[in-house]
Amino acid sequence: MDILYRPLALEEITPALFAGFERRQEVTRCWRKENGAWLLKDIAFVDDWSPQDYDTLLEHLRHTLQTGGALIGAFQVERLAGFASVENEFFGSQKQYLLLSSLHVSLPSRHQGIGRKLLGLAAEAARKLGAQKLYISAHSAEETQAFYHALGCVEALEYNAALVEAEPCDCQMELVL
Repeated sequence: MDILYRPLALEEITPALFAGFERRQEVTRCWRKENGAWLLKDIAFVDDWSPQDYDTLLEHLRHTLQTGGALIGAFQVERLAGFASVENEFFGSQKQYLLLSSLHVSLPSRHQGIGRKLLGLAAEAARKLGAQKLYISAHSAEETQAFYHALGCVEALEYNAALVEAEPCDCQMELVL
């Protein structure tokens, strides 16, 4: 099935865009850093978005576009199959990072290369904005970490303290552009 990748416009960021989008992820194991070493631990839960989470997401995505960031959508038969967003606020000791603030693929559309393509397009957008590295505060689920590592992401050399505080179980990663 053909996938159309394109930038999203501010007027598209509505609840209707996410009609049928399934964020659900069944997690069984997560990575945790303990005493300086990464350990894969049995931590099971279902990660899904509530209606309030979607409202918050819409606010964040609108803000991304209003502040000059990038938002890319992947569409299958005119339905949103995935999306990625890059913020336009540099950070790091040399202002080398831009944040990949979201990368999600709807459950029925996973394992088709959509996430891989979206990460590549997000990296390209970050490069065009002037970043040297894409910073990713990524879910610690085993599958999520395998995805990012397979695409060349590594543990971030510098951690963003605000992101660590907001999501202390996330893995702080970077992708050199």
